[in-house]
Amino acid sequence: MGFGTQDAERKVLAILKVLTDSKEALGARVIARHLEDHGVELGERAVRYHLKLMDERGLTRLVGLRDGRALTELGIKEVRNALVKDKVGFAISRIELLAFRTDFNPKDRTGFIPINVSFFPKNKFNRAVQTMKPVFANELCVSHLVALAQEGERLGDLIVPEGTVGFATVCSIVINGTLLKAGIPIDSRFGGLLQIRNSQPFRFVELIHYDGSSLDPSEVFIKAGMTDVIGAAVRGEGSILANFREIPAMCRPIVVHVIANLKDAGIGGLLLMGSTSEPVCQIPVGLNRIGMILIGGLNPVAAAKEAGVDAENCAMSTLIEYTDLIKFEELL
Repeated sequence: MGFGTQDAERKVLAILKVLTDSKEALGARVIARHLEDHGVELGERAVRYHLKLMDERGLTRLVGLRDGRALTELGIKEVRNALVKDKVGFAISRIELLAFRTDFNPKDRTGFIPINVSFFPKNKFNRAVQTMKPVFANELCVSHLVALAQEGERLGDLIVPEGTVGFATVCSIVINGTLLKAGIPIDSRFGGLLQIRNSQPFRFVELIHYDGSSLDPSEVFIKAGMTDVIGAAVRGEGSILANFREIPAMCRPIVVHVIANLKDAGIGGLLLMGSTSEPVCQIPVGLNRIGMILIGGLNPVAAAKEAGVDAENCAMSTLIEYTDLIKFEELL
């Protein structure tokens, strides 16, 4: 990158990541505030100094009359390639951050919950909705609650690009967040492809550990065309997106209570909970721990991909007010 020290490179990369996550130009003050969410303490003056250097190297460009910055093509390429070792474990860090920021209260049904956001071409969205119908009907989703936004509108922190429709599904991290608020430690181990036989979970056939990945596993499996969510929904035979978690065995009664409260609020996601220290779908579990399989929130979008309707997916991307969600059936 050419910024002298490794520490300076990390700060620049952090700024680049903040700009990557935004659909609009950001000023130094706003960037400094977003950096705090990534655990980077950098004042407004320091951010402005680094932005000046980044302008000189062609990574960013000035937008408007004030100090708003946007990424150049070179900047986009740099954030994809720089400091690969720092990206390892990014997925688990994202899960932990969203879980911490989740403050949804199932009893009074208020607060923010994590979502996955997908951008569909406007002229193909109705077809995508029809394809998703059996997935929601057969509960291969975290919730029937979704959110919709047109181009230029927001879904959480994301702005819907021109020519697309923004579609948000509830992310399984909502379970992490509500358990965390209840004082339950939860270990997010991996995301994978779960084989379904006779409409029942059978075994994981592929998996990606969160702490060793810079990418969200669900996005990887969808892009690779490895899912068969439609088969699982229609015939009871296929492969769906699922996530594996572990909890301390002694916490089971509280977990059952929290899951029940979530279900009353229209949020499910728990596919299977094992017994103490026993394998779940052929996955070994630690001593005095219980394995949990959570349904992947992007299964409806994976079904659309299988039917030939592509979308730009941003898994584990942002949070949204519970009251902004609507039932999927309203889209039909």
